[in-house]
Amino acid sequence: MPGIDESLLEAMRLPGARGALVVDWISGLALGAVGEAPGEDVEATAAETAELARLAMESGTLAPAGGGAGTGKEPPVDDLILTTADAYHLLRFVVTTFDSTVFLYLWLDRADGNLALARIRLAEMADRLVLG
Repeated sequence: MPGIDESLLEAMRLPGARGALVVDWISGLALGAVGEAPGEDVEATAAETAELARLAMESGTLAPAGGGAGTGKEPPVDDLILTTADAYHLLRFVVTTFDSTVFLYLWLDRADGNLALARIRLAEMADRLVLG
């Protein structure tokens, strides 16, 4: 089972990967980082993406039918994809046995990246990620 560093290095092997982070969406802190960060500031990227993650996770609107946000072990949102003119920003939530407040973030070049492949691989990485 890969840890944070191994998972980030695996993410960087995806075509078009520019940078990857593991972020705690409660604190907004990067638990690990590799590659570049938009604006060249890893901590700012972690804090700003954590805001997006927090909004999604606490949203009653995005909760599955029949259950509100925060019910059960599964998060109400699997992932977020933000598309800009030149990049994709993917946030994949990691389900853990304790509090599930972590997500994988991938900054993917739009011209060289494969969004579908990146989404599938991030889901696989999130399932295997060992925190600790």
